[in-house]
Amino acid sequence: MEVILLERIEKLGQMGDVVSVKPGFARNFLLPQKKALRANDASRSYFDERKAQLEANNLEKRADAEKVEEKMTGLAISIIRSAGDSGQLYGSVNSRDIANCITEAGFSVSRNQVLMDRPIKMLGLHNYRVRLHPEVEITVTVNIAQSDDEAAAQLESGKAIIPSQSGDDDDDDNSQFVGTFGAEDDDRDDRGAPEAPATSAEPEADADAEQPEPAA
Repeated sequence: MEVILLERIEKLGQMGDVVSVKPGFARNFLLPQKKALRANDASRSYFDERKAQLEANNLEKRADAEKVEEKMTGLAISIIRSAGDSGQLYGSVNSRDIANCITEAGFSVSRNQVLMDRPIKMLGLHNYRVRLHPEVEITVTVNIAQSDDEAAAQLESGKAIIPSQSGDDDDDDNSQFVGTFGAEDDDRDDRGAPEAPATSAEPEADADAEQPEPAA
């Protein structure tokens, strides 16, 4: 199906381009969102008549988006979720969650503007693009943690705080303590601990007893 683009569409083309797309993509997204028109004679005439106005509107919206981009530069949002010992979330974080947090931070965006191909399922720092305008995008850091303190620590260190990893130091300390304790036991045995009695089932040979001579 051929359509005339009314704005730049990533991986498709620029405003005014006639492109071929799948019918479902056109009917479910491009046409209802007024991002394109069916490529027929009436639509071409409409676009040619309004091209100058469409371009002017696009420039105005782009300028507004660039101002928002400046204010959003370096934005990091925190989302608190429960997770298992491996850092995997109980549930997930999707584009709606991210859009809501960005809006709470003072920048109104919709879930469709958050570009993500799959939900977040792990603790940590995740970078996602937010499309403010067809020609203006910005990267936002999404900080997924189990508490506000962990979120602050993750942002400062630049890496995820995984429960199973956070206990590694304790495990190492315990291992070192156990090893030292065992070494002390070994030294004590060397200093005079009684040796264990022989456990052989056969009686020891008498050194004074005459040994039979081997047969000739």
